[in-house]
Amino acid sequence: MMNIPPPAEELRLLDAELRQLDARRAQLLERRAWLLRVLQPVWAPPPPAARRSETTAPGVQNVLLALGGVLLTVAAIAFTVVSWGHLGIAGRALVLGAVTLAALGAPVPLLRRGLRSTAEALAGLGLVLTVLDVYALHQVAFAETDASGYAAAASAALAVVWAGYGLALDGPRGQREAGAAARLPLGLPLPAALVTAQFPLLLWAGAAGAGDRAMTAALLVTAAFDTAVALRTPLRSVRIVAVVGAYGMGGWGTLAAGWLSWTASGPSAAARAAALLLFAGAIALVAAWRAPHPNAATGTALAGGLITVAAFGGVLRSALPDDSTVLGYLVCGIALLALVRTRLREQVRRGLAGASGCVQAVAVVWALPAAALALLGPVSRAGRIWSGAPATARDAVAMDVPWPPHSTLAPVVLALVAGVLVVAVRDAAWRPQALTCALTLAWATALALPAVLQLPYAAGMAAQGATTVAVLACARPSGLRAAPVLLALLGSVSLAFLSLASEGATLGVLTALTVLFAAAARPPHLRAVAATASLVAATALACAVGASLGWEPRYTALLVLVVPAAAALAAARLSDPVTTVAVEATGAAAGLLAVALTVTHPPMLALVLALLGVLAAATAVRADRRPVGYAAAALFALATWVRLASWGVGSPEAYTLPVTVPALLVGVLRRRRDTPASSWTAYGAGLSLTLVPSLLAAWGDPHWLRPLLLGGAALAVTLVGARHRLQAPLVVGSVVLALDALHELAPYIVQVVDALPRWVPPALAGLVLLALGATYEQRIRDARRVREVLGRMR
Repeated sequence: MMNIPPPAEELRLLDAELRQLDARRAQLLERRAWLLRVLQPVWAPPPPAARRSETTAPGVQNVLLALGGVLLTVAAIAFTVVSWGHLGIAGRALVLGAVTLAALGAPVPLLRRGLRSTAEALAGLGLVLTVLDVYALHQVAFAETDASGYAAAASAALAVVWAGYGLALDGPRGQREAGAAARLPLGLPLPAALVTAQFPLLLWAGAAGAGDRAMTAALLVTAAFDTAVALRTPLRSVRIVAVVGAYGMGGWGTLAAGWLSWTASGPSAAARAAALLLFAGAIALVAAWRAPHPNAATGTALAGGLITVAAFGGVLRSALPDDSTVLGYLVCGIALLALVRTRLREQVRRGLAGASGCVQAVAVVWALPAAALALLGPVSRAGRIWSGAPATARDAVAMDVPWPPHSTLAPVVLALVAGVLVVAVRDAAWRPQALTCALTLAWATALALPAVLQLPYAAGMAAQGATTVAVLACARPSGLRAAPVLLALLGSVSLAFLSLASEGATLGVLTALTVLFAAAARPPHLRAVAATASLVAATALACAVGASLGWEPRYTALLVLVVPAAAALAAARLSDPVTTVAVEATGAAAGLLAVALTVTHPPMLALVLALLGVLAAATAVRADRRPVGYAAAALFALATWVRLASWGVGSPEAYTLPVTVPALLVGVLRRRRDTPASSWTAYGAGLSLTLVPSLLAAWGDPHWLRPLLLGGAALAVTLVGARHRLQAPLVVGSVVLALDALHELAPYIVQVVDALPRWVPPALAGLVLLALGATYEQRIRDARRVREVLGRMR
């Protein structure tokens, strides 16, 4: 009978057995570690690193096969060309035919065994042998025939044979093999056939003695064939060859047709060249319609559109005068936009729109020289001011640079493109840019039109002024804003230079521009630019009026000062900070011009500086322009100094006192309004400005009057500072007084020093040091007391 212990006893037994197992396990693990250390070898060499192959097996295979094919090809050529004469007719045919058939038939069993690369190499050898067969056939049987004609027929035959050979090899494998790799044709026969197919038409045209048009037609027909193959073949290698052939032959044929169109001697020749160009354009458009890639479709459609424009434009060029050549092409380019609204493929429509845009851009570039000369030509008038009004507007702008030839219709071209931009561009994202470009082109049209039509000088200026007004009126707070303002400024500057031909025109134009921009400154969005332009025109008008009256530049400066005065009055009434700064900056620039006009005449320069100081002081009255007061003080000081210099005054007090007195008055007002302000802030600069230069002058003055007056003034300043307990007057006055007194005692001190023995100065210095050392503490206490007294002063 089995006795079951109580649970507590059983748990105790289990724990004891587990402790024994753990101890035994630790003992076994320690024994195992010792055995591993005993059995481990002392040193074992590292295993050798595995060598990496420098090439892959397929790469080696392809190199060997290619090299073998090349060697066999070289051998076959050597046999055909060199050793051909050693055999008879039967032997020649038997050997070459057997080798060719063997090379062409060998890929069939190789493909069945899956040896594709070897089959490719032997197939390439077979293709080369067929070329040698054709060469041998010509040497034996057709030696008397034309080489070009035989080459054309042979290339056509080879293309057909190679294409059939490639398709024949693919057919049985496609039926017998199930793998995806086996269903692909050989990569060489079909592309080689397509390459050979590029030559039959060209060689045939050369053999037939065809002209340029027939050769061009042969190129385009070959390009059409390549395009059809590229669009329909599923094989990538064939498609690449077809695309290269299409671009190459098509580009060559298009350039040839374009040259025929450009050099056509009459409408008939131009029409025949246009037919070739239309054929090339049709090829490009069909390719764009069927192209799988959107970017390729857009680019091809763009090329097709340009070719079509060249075709119709060439016909118009042959029937129109030379001046209308660009206009004819432009009309064709604009007409191309009619296809954009059709149901063509989106990429095709985009390409046609791009072609039309390219034609219009080229036309604008052709027309721009006339507009640029009309804009920049008047600048040359700056060296011929009031030399006499020319007869026509063209004579006014084309003085140093000849007028561009064949530019009669330049305004028409610019106007047409501007109209197209307004009508054709409806997309909301591009509409603002299109309107800006249209406005610029319309402005250029109006600018060039008077010179093109050779209008009278006055009529040309009136037309340009009206154009400036019209463009400025197009500026709106939203939408067109920057472009109209910029165009108006450019037009006004050109008009101002254009008016320099005669005195009356200059005065009239500058007056009109001043009034125009002043009136245009009413809208907030034009206020800053228009106000600045008005002040600039007014400055130029003041100079022109002075020159018209025969005044010297120094008197003309008084007229120029009207502009800073007007700017100060206008700025005081403006609330826009940007406009205010612009107006004040323009007024300041006009003031600098007035100063420059009087710089050679000091009395008038002093007057101009004083008037500018008055304007600056009036501006400083405004709360937001307080710092301008410093400029006013500087201008007044400069005016005083210039006036004194013109009188030949050399005393420094004459230059410093006119500045010191206002500075001290300002300090008094400052102390009254701001009681805590320091006396150094209020009076330090004013006192130093007079006393320091006078002290420097007194030290070099041998007479007694200046030191005496300076000492009296310094004593008065010191007493005022002591009376009102002001630190700045007390310190500045006492220092200047002490230095002035030292200057007066200096000669006597020198005499005493020279009369004393040499040991006296060191002895006196030693006594002074001893005295200072003996009373060091008392001096420090006195210095602290003085500092405290000065600190309590304001």
